[in-house]
Amino acid sequence: MPKAATRNARARTGVRPQSSHHGDRDLSRPLPASFSWSVLAVFAVVLAIASVIAPLPWWIAAVYGAMSLITFVAYGLDKRAARRSAPRTPENTLLMLGLLAGWPGALAAQQSFRHKTRKRTFRRAFWGTVVLNVAALGVLAWFIVES
Repeated sequence: MPKAATRNARARTGVRPQSSHHGDRDLSRPLPASFSWSVLAVFAVVLAIASVIAPLPWWIAAVYGAMSLITFVAYGLDKRAARRSAPRTPENTLLMLGLLAGWPGALAAQQSFRHKTRKRTFRRAFWGTVVLNVAALGVLAWFIVES
């Protein structure tokens, strides 16, 4: 689309036309960064309290830490690949890393690198993996406390 047409379309609608670079991707406004950081803070506090009260085994926090670091790096490498038009990390891989206890690192990476924050279908799948992971952790904690 020529620059003048783009300016005119933006002036009429207040919305930037989708460029051919993005194709038909389902881009939307990202969630506020404060939401992601708040979710991380609440999770860390609840996990710390549960570790003291339950008491949860030390390795649970260690798994979250290790997987979060791995996931953070994976998001960073994918962002770098995106900027260089290099081969990308499949979204299913990023989602699986998040599901396997790496979602805190994924949230931190999304905000730090501004990566994977706008694609609606990815965000929905990502938050689904967060809910599944936290539910699984809750069930595991319940079994540990009851035994």
